[in-house]
Amino acid sequence: MEKIVCFGAGPMFKGGLANYNTSLAKALDAKKNVEVHIVSWTQQYPSIIPRDFIDRKSKSDLLEGTNIKVHYLTNYNNPLSWRKTVKLVKKINPSKMVIQWSIAIQGLPLGRIAKLIKHKSNIEVIFDLHFVIQKENSNIDKMLTKYALSKADSFIVHSLKTGKELEQVLPQKNFYYVTKHEKSEGKSETQILKLYHPVYNMFQPDPDFDIEKQKKEWGIKKHVFLFFGFIRKYKGLHNAIKAFAKLAEKRDDVSLLVVGESFWQTLDNKKLSTRIKQFVFKVVKTVVIKKGDDEKNYRPLELIDELGIKDKVFLMNDFVPNEDVHKYFQVSDAILLFYLYATPSGVESIAYNFKLPILATSVGHFPETVKDGYNGYLAEPENIESMATAMEKIITTPISAENIEESSKEMSWSNYADAILAN
Repeated sequence: MEKIVCFGAGPMFKGGLANYNTSLAKALDAKKNVEVHIVSWTQQYPSIIPRDFIDRKSKSDLLEGTNIKVHYLTNYNNPLSWRKTVKLVKKINPSKMVIQWSIAIQGLPLGRIAKLIKHKSNIEVIFDLHFVIQKENSNIDKMLTKYALSKADSFIVHSLKTGKELEQVLPQKNFYYVTKHEKSEGKSETQILKLYHPVYNMFQPDPDFDIEKQKKEWGIKKHVFLFFGFIRKYKGLHNAIKAFAKLAEKRDDVSLLVVGESFWQTLDNKKLSTRIKQFVFKVVKTVVIKKGDDEKNYRPLELIDELGIKDKVFLMNDFVPNEDVHKYFQVSDAILLFYLYATPSGVESIAYNFKLPILATSVGHFPETVKDGYNGYLAEPENIESMATAMEKIITTPISAENIEESSKEMSWSNYADAILAN
């Protein structure tokens, strides 16, 4: 029996990375003669970061009906736990360990763990890259990224752009691209497995859900545009709101759904511990982050009142439990991904499962996955008029659900797992 370790956030955490790691583990577990372990963080980031990362709302057991074993063990702030992680993984002795890579700040523990895993073992360490070069990309980010990624045996990327960024970070390596995993024994080159981000099957449309009743309850109109997920500046919600306001000047049959929690506003500001964390984090950020990249004062929701569109916007500024996700997608007609810069998006993958067309800016990987006029429309980045035009096109020139289904049919978790297991 082949054993696989999926290292990353376990299902007790919020957000796309936890959903991704859990979905990958489930897809591998569904294959014959595969034993799957999730080895998870207990704390993913330095303890000074003022944010709650735990999912305290979802009630469903995402691993129900599986044989997956979950080990919550790795504490970013405790190097002794890194050694315990290595000891556990070597005891499991998997053929492959797939490590989720999403932020440079995790470079020190992940690089150290990967290095120790490879010492006197035959475990293949695969870094599954959700990005390589992040926007801030300080000197410390560059150092930590290079340190960690240099310890991998092979990589998974979800876009060609990410692969090219990897080549920039590790210019001393010779890379080759494949669409199914190959044994790399005896090869001097390093393998990059290029796979599109799979379509999430953990979120499904509810056939009994009364869409019209829900729209009436929320006071939303005929044509509905959805922004979903953590509110971060790079996702361009400020531009989406401005573009929607332009569209609303011309039409009175449109609504905007803004659904998700503000990323840096999840703790009780009245608590002394929160204020201490915020102070220390602020000091650290002045050293490692450019002033223009600090999101502390990013308040795009204020635009709703400023632009006079409050009656056209339904706002759910909170984390959405997994059981309720389907509601927001089922009442919507298109998903808004007007990002400033992009890495492959979990929200995009959820949208495909609900056959929603994608409205995105032509940045990052979006030109690879969004075929303009076929499964969505592309807008020029930072161009509000272009975004408003793309939104209007969805109404005047609709995208068929068949097109969306066709464009994503190969992007299944089962195919993704097969590609990783192939030898």
